[in-house]
Amino acid sequence: MPKKTVRDVDLKGKRVLCRVDFNVPIKGGKIGDETRIRESLPTLRYILEQHGTRLILMSHLGRPKDKPEPEYSLKPVAQRLAELLGRPVAMAPDCVGEAVEAQAKALAAGEVLLLENVRFHKAETENSAEFAAKLARLGDIYVNDAFGSAHRAHASTEGVAHHLPAVAGFLMEKEIKFLGGVFENPQKPFVAIIGGAKVSTKIAVLESLLPRVDSLIIGGGMAYTFLKVEGIAVGKSLVEEDHLDTALSLLAEAKKQKVKILLPLDHQVGAEFKETAKAEYVAGTAIPAERIGMDVGEKTLAACRELIAAAGTVVWNGPLGVFEFPEFAKGTLEVARMVAACKGTTVVGGGDSVAAVQKFGLASKISHVSTGGGASLELLEGKALPGIVALADK
Repeated sequence: MPKKTVRDVDLKGKRVLCRVDFNVPIKGGKIGDETRIRESLPTLRYILEQHGTRLILMSHLGRPKDKPEPEYSLKPVAQRLAELLGRPVAMAPDCVGEAVEAQAKALAAGEVLLLENVRFHKAETENSAEFAAKLARLGDIYVNDAFGSAHRAHASTEGVAHHLPAVAGFLMEKEIKFLGGVFENPQKPFVAIIGGAKVSTKIAVLESLLPRVDSLIIGGGMAYTFLKVEGIAVGKSLVEEDHLDTALSLLAEAKKQKVKILLPLDHQVGAEFKETAKAEYVAGTAIPAERIGMDVGEKTLAACRELIAAAGTVVWNGPLGVFEFPEFAKGTLEVARMVAACKGTTVVGGGDSVAAVQKFGLASKISHVSTGGGASLELLEGKALPGIVALADK
């Protein structure tokens, strides 16, 4: 069911309580990567353009131990946001309480207030109804634009929506459209590239994708578990022994659904799992006894290129090798280039693959790069996300 957005409600003269995802890396008061702040700007600017609106922002940052911790303060974010918006951003001393309520009520039209880290209160992650009601008292309408936290039923992401009219921001709308839309009506052929270290973390995604895709490219550490159940030697590569049956049943289901599965056809291997390990090429599928599979080889990449180039829709979640180690980054880099060059709709979700397209400077060439790691994974698994479910339907 499509969700109402900020476009569907009258914001004029309202105090707008907006949940954003400002969970950014901060070291020594300096913000490392401000992507999440920048992604929120279209929604924030739209709200502020409506006549007489006052904007109250809330977010979490890091994992403080349920009490104020200075290193998790959102103060550096308030300063940077003020520069990006080109207007002052006031910083609240807390996120609830009489002083904060007075500050929110005193806002003049066009003014912005950033609440302090909601996770300074245990009640936030407990989704306390009382705490949610206190947050709700700060605004007249609730906008959720924090897709990265939409899979969590917390007070600021789900609880507040029971107290105020609740709608999606533009970033949330975009994430739902691309990640949710992938299932509703994908252009064919539909190719999914699933990588990462472990089968166990991707079972639900694989099960969800199998009835929908035409081809499935499996790479990363998880590929060796699949190769092992096919009777192929994998040397000292990562294998999840307790998920061999899972891999076997997924391969059987793929055969039943007539889905083409592409597993590595050749490899780049190393003698040890270290950044200093030298890449050695293995031309076949079998990996020598004393070697660890760390990346895919040229034959695999040629097969990937053929599938991706012809795709109408591509979804990519998880790297194809140990891309943090320069010697073993080529597979992930090449696949990122293939996805960027694909003429179809391309969606990249999940922390590591998103980090890869950003590292290689290819994000602007992808139809949609998700801002939510766990949230994008759960949406691809076909799960209902509490932060989205709580918003008003159109």
